[in-house]
Amino acid sequence: MSESSDIYYYRRDTGELCREAVLGEGMIKFAYQQAGGRGPASLVFRHSWASRLLGAYFKSRFSRRRVQRTIDQLDIDPSAFRDAVDTFDSFNDFFTRHLKVECRPFDAAPTALVSPADGRVLVYPALDGATVIPAKGHPYTVDELLLDDAGAFHDGTAIVIRLCPADYHRFHFPCDGDIVDDRQIPGKYHSVNPLALAVGLKIFCENRRCYSLLDTPRFGRVAMIEIGAFGVGSIVWTFKDSSVRKMQERGYFEFGGSTIVLLLEHGRVRLDPDLIEQSANGFETLVQVGETIGTALDK
Repeated sequence: MSESSDIYYYRRDTGELCREAVLGEGMIKFAYQQAGGRGPASLVFRHSWASRLLGAYFKSRFSRRRVQRTIDQLDIDPSAFRDAVDTFDSFNDFFTRHLKVECRPFDAAPTALVSPADGRVLVYPALDGATVIPAKGHPYTVDELLLDDAGAFHDGTAIVIRLCPADYHRFHFPCDGDIVDDRQIPGKYHSVNPLALAVGLKIFCENRRCYSLLDTPRFGRVAMIEIGAFGVGSIVWTFKDSSVRKMQERGYFEFGGSTIVLLLEHGRVRLDPDLIEQSANGFETLVQVGETIGTALDK
């Protein structure tokens, strides 16, 4: 990352580093940079009441006026929206928007692992046992992340996709498989912005999260974890069956930043080289849902 507090990410399509526009940047810096993220201001980010209150506002018709302002501020392309901007009755309707199917093509080959969401990706090709060691932030373990069922992912691979307010906030399955277990874990509502992660809190292991364990024909056991964050009214699962197909919708995040983590067993995936290179340099890579991020290895 830059030595300043600016956040830069890598764009695959242009090969350039871009500065991220952060909604509420001043508030996040104030809350997390004072007292190492443990000061009074950060209390707002920890508790569900603040997120629920904010979520209630963004579901109300009074929030509708913020839609066009946010589209302009974050330079979002409305031509990809399935529904016209003037049909959104609230900010949350815009936030949980559907996209036109043709705007998110994907490789249907069973060996292609695709991103489950729009977002900024960091990859960890080989975990140190159970431990994920971020370039910035505090190390955490897959055991802390899942609380159970984590043994299959020791020495495995982790893929972290961070969604920003500008992103499409529905998430999809990254490959074919069968859901063998799913869990919901209560927790806090810290921001998942890198400014918050850098102060050393184990945010992914403290925040509210849901996960599914998949048995897949080409990638073995896969864990797909949705992590809530400040302002996330809820994590909604729209898929209710057990047998899944790549790019079927799993669910969506209501208003707020959020993160998805994929865990794969050791030796099951070859991650794309550019993701490995940029992650090693401390930069996230911007991807879209359905974009290939790795290839299955023969097992």
